[in-house]
Amino acid sequence: MSTPTHILESPGNPVADSKDLYSVSSVSDGGEVLYQGIDAEVAQFFSEKAAVKTVVIDDATNRRLRWMVHKRVLVVMVVTYFAQTLDKGTVNFASIMGIIGDTHLHGQQYAWLTTCVYIAILCWEFPANRLLQILPLGKFLSFNIVAWGTVLACTAACTNFTGLVVVRTLLGIFECVCQPAFVFLSTMWYKRDEQAFIIGSFYSMNGFQQCVGGLIAYGIAHIQHASLKNWQILFTLLGCLTAVWGLFVGLWLPDSPMRAKCWSPEDRHLIAERVRENETGLQNKKFKWYQAREAFTDPTLWAVTLISFTNGLPPGGLGAFSNLIITAFGYTQLQTYLLAIAQGSIIMAWLFSAAWLAKRYNQKLIIEFASTIVFLTVKTNSQTRVGLLIAFYLMQGFGAVASLNLSVMSNNVAGRTKQVVASSLVFIAWAAGNAVGPQVFQANDSPRYIRAFIAHLVMYCVQLVAIVFLRLRLMRLNVLKRRAQQQATASESGDKASEEHIEHKHAFDDLTDQENPDFRYKY
Repeated sequence: MSTPTHILESPGNPVADSKDLYSVSSVSDGGEVLYQGIDAEVAQFFSEKAAVKTVVIDDATNRRLRWMVHKRVLVVMVVTYFAQTLDKGTVNFASIMGIIGDTHLHGQQYAWLTTCVYIAILCWEFPANRLLQILPLGKFLSFNIVAWGTVLACTAACTNFTGLVVVRTLLGIFECVCQPAFVFLSTMWYKRDEQAFIIGSFYSMNGFQQCVGGLIAYGIAHIQHASLKNWQILFTLLGCLTAVWGLFVGLWLPDSPMRAKCWSPEDRHLIAERVRENETGLQNKKFKWYQAREAFTDPTLWAVTLISFTNGLPPGGLGAFSNLIITAFGYTQLQTYLLAIAQGSIIMAWLFSAAWLAKRYNQKLIIEFASTIVFLTVKTNSQTRVGLLIAFYLMQGFGAVASLNLSVMSNNVAGRTKQVVASSLVFIAWAAGNAVGPQVFQANDSPRYIRAFIAHLVMYCVQLVAIVFLRLRLMRLNVLKRRAQQQATASESGDKASEEHIEHKHAFDDLTDQENPDFRYKY
């Protein structure tokens, strides 16, 4: 089915007349501009095709454009997120390679190596999101990838707790750019009905890194009599590979459709027009305080933020302690590395099936509930370790909830400044959950960590309530949007309510989801 999009004619200066460029309804009869602040680069970009009245993108062209974007954007997101999750999780594999003894860690110090990463994210998330708004996105992402790869390699030189805390904190600062950058890339390059798959694709690397990381750790564990210890080899190798990838990203990833010189001007405009129906715009570098205030008072955003926190706490702890937990079941070090491959495969299966499960059954949380209860009630011995391992694997469904939650945020928040605030709050909440997560695993509660899994059960309960509230709210908001449009149509035409028709005239006006009459919520 062809996708019609519109570019309205705008004579004169493209920046001064930028509102005319997108929507005649944005200007009053007297010529007064009602909405201010369209990004100058976006206005200039569309003025090049201002004489074109309508652009029709057929299915074949749409597929061609999507694959062009996949090769430049999706590939970068997937590989970069794989590198990030692998690098962040390296300490988990190093935990049974001897890093705890070699650096003289004791008590809760190992847990703090994960917590300090997320404390750094808590402190730096909003500045990072603001920099993503004003700097060339591709180049800024490239810089941060190179920086965290360098920091990761330097971890091999650490000999004590203080050194490890310093490098892990820096790792959090540079890595925190990754996920919000990918959410912005998703809204910039992909249609709303594609974003769940896109976010799920890069988020599935949480599972793939378990598979690959387990194999890498298994191979390095066989290295004997080297000048570097096994965990030092692991950090050095992965850090150098990440830094090299970061340099490539700077050359390969376009900063925006306006700056994608790798494609023809015609294709650049078609790619931008393809996402017009999102109603979330392309970019705007100005920080608009009214949009920030709207974000802080929007119950939708706070529900998404609460889900992010409750979904961040379980993986925060399990990411650092999963290998120690599995080892406590009675498996050897090498068996634990290989079992991580199965764990990663299950995480990927959860993520790729998340959209289908959420739509038809919505049973992810029930399975997680049952798995956690198994942990609380079954004792660890040679007869139960297989069942406990299966229950542990089934708990990996939180990754599916996380990817869907990011998709809900990207689908339902419009206005560039509001998106910056929303992304900051959601990832700060995620970081807070991940920071608290390792701390619920107390050393004196090992190896089963019963109190930690009770805390997980409470998080699932809170999350379920938030999900139900969010769905009901978004449904209600759409009813109100349609009712307002029908009333406006009736007052203009004198007829009773007609069938809903959205022309996407405000797509690039940088309006928030609440003030844009054409915006409809997705759930």
